[in-house]
Amino acid sequence: MTIRMWRDTWDVRRARAVVLVAAAVGLLVRMLIAATERGPADVRIFHGFAKAVAAYGPIRIYEQPLPGLPVYNHPPLAGWILLGLNELAELGIPFGTLIRSPASIADFFCALVVFEIVRRRRSLRNAVACGIGVALSPLLIATSGYHGNTDAVAVTFALAAAYLLVDRKSPLAAGVAAALAISVKFIPVVVIPALFVVALRVGRPALVRFSAGFTALVALVWGPVLVTVPENLKENVLEYAGGSYRLWGLVRFADVLGLPEPFIAFIRGDGHFLLVLICVVAGVWLAWVRPAQLPGAVAVTLGLLLLLSTASALQYLTWAAAGMFVLGFWEGLAYSCLLGWTAVLGYQGRSAVRWSETVLQLGAAGWFVLATGLVTGVRRILATSPDVPASSPAERASVPAPCTSRPSGSAVN
Repeated sequence: MTIRMWRDTWDVRRARAVVLVAAAVGLLVRMLIAATERGPADVRIFHGFAKAVAAYGPIRIYEQPLPGLPVYNHPPLAGWILLGLNELAELGIPFGTLIRSPASIADFFCALVVFEIVRRRRSLRNAVACGIGVALSPLLIATSGYHGNTDAVAVTFALAAAYLLVDRKSPLAAGVAAALAISVKFIPVVVIPALFVVALRVGRPALVRFSAGFTALVALVWGPVLVTVPENLKENVLEYAGGSYRLWGLVRFADVLGLPEPFIAFIRGDGHFLLVLICVVAGVWLAWVRPAQLPGAVAVTLGLLLLLSTASALQYLTWAAAGMFVLGFWEGLAYSCLLGWTAVLGYQGRSAVRWSETVLQLGAAGWFVLATGLVTGVRRILATSPDVPASSPAERASVPAPCTSRPSGSAVN
């Protein structure tokens, strides 16, 4: 048994090393793009935001008029990141490269997180394929390396929070990761209830520690802004509904079908909150019935949010990219390749928010690929044991019989 455990541990280490190399290659490709391409208008906009943050501070920025710039709709931690990037830019490092670094680095770690999540639930070979899929995803390379923004960073923290909570049994760190996710981009707020549900199901000590990590970080990052400019934060960040472009999903289909404008206005207005609630409820339900599959529940929630989103932008496609690999390799590959093609063509156009007819059609096809992947992913989650993640054959062999009730892979760090 000892020899078998050593061999299986060595296999995991070699598999992890393969994913690590792929992630490093993916990071290099992203940074080369960031260093050599001007990027979309968001690069210029973020540069303007960074200068404004340097002038007014990460707290007072929310109450300042910003002529020539859109509304500053980013959570408080983003302001501190921009302040740091602006300081580096003052040293002579091109801001266009700097602003795309956080998302590119996040993808590096996301590939490793996805590998660790999948190897505890499917075969080691499948986990390697999924990790490489995230590392070399055409969609993530395009959105992180060329576009930038902070969507990939938020998604990485959200998946890391689920992994830390159910796989690493580290509720305090999971709470911190969850708070970081919504402090960089507010989108992952839809997965927070599911994380709390699983922490509750794990037991009172886990819930207390998760809550402590989450609350402490939120108080540290959000507290000063909530005390100083609460109304501006609410208007700019908490109530931000996205752009008015009709490029993706429900609004796009409603427009094509010629549905009445009042209906479109409803789903973009008050109906938008109903759609968000559906995403939250779906994630909470999956977390309750299959707590050990929390990473899958997080992936489904973020994917469903994109599926039902009434706003559209190429970087939003990032929300589901890594999560689809958590749900299944083929689901992730299909989504990443098709929407990667969509993103590449979209960025080659005159504007990232004016899609050609070809890009619109690819986006529509990608919407159905996403819907199909979510259905098969949910079915796969529900087919597992309610309490224990499905382990890989190698890890089942390496775990002694008395420990089989624990999530597999816990003996291999």
